[in-house]
Amino acid sequence: MLTLTNVHKAFGSNKVLKGVNLTVEKGDVVAILGPSGSGKTTLLRCINFLERADKGRLKLGEIDISLKHAHSKDVLAVRRKTAFVFQNYSLFRNKTVLQNVTEGLIIARKIPKDEAIKIAKEQLDRVGLSDKYDAYPNQLSGGQQQRVGIARAVAVKPDVILFDEPTSALDPELVGEVLCVIKALAKSGITMVIVTHEMSFARDVASKVVFMDEGVALASGTPKEIFVDCQEPRVKQFLARFNNEIDYNI
Repeated sequence: MLTLTNVHKAFGSNKVLKGVNLTVEKGDVVAILGPSGSGKTTLLRCINFLERADKGRLKLGEIDISLKHAHSKDVLAVRRKTAFVFQNYSLFRNKTVLQNVTEGLIIARKIPKDEAIKIAKEQLDRVGLSDKYDAYPNQLSGGQQQRVGIARAVAVKPDVILFDEPTSALDPELVGEVLCVIKALAKSGITMVIVTHEMSFARDVASKVVFMDEGVALASGTPKEIFVDCQEPRVKQFLARFNNEIDYNI
């Protein structure tokens, strides 16, 4: 469904991605793990052309393009098949919750307003915000704002949703509510790629785990293959503290 091949990205002399490959099948929940600065977020942003890769190819359905040389119509085609959930919510502060979800449907997807409102309400209900249609972002908790961002992403019916550390900006007590929403989406069969530091979530929800370090995908496999069986020293070192804190059984 989604394939990245030999993706490279540098910011000046800093080589952030060094030939990363990634395959995502329909219905997969792919968790990308690794230390800060390993290139996880940059890889995600290159998929959606929020960053332009220096080298590599992307295949998404019938789309097969160079990440570096993609034309604007190619970028638009990829964005129509993907949705991005940001760390910091990225909501319009001057629009209501409902308007934040309908905006992309009406402006970008050209969906009639009445239909867009119906879709938006369905997705807001799905994430537990049926009583917040008319609220503004500054009237919501961080967890509620992130749930608006998730509803906005799901509303456009993308082939794949890209989550960039969706709980990193949240207070600890709000993390669970967002993870529960994402877990429910995973059970519904929505294809997702999630950059996360939530180890338990990745272990329990992901169908595939990718570990990145220093711009390279060092290991990938099922949660058991990464959390239990992986013999790659860097992966074992990174996961040692987590694995020592749990009684892990698969």
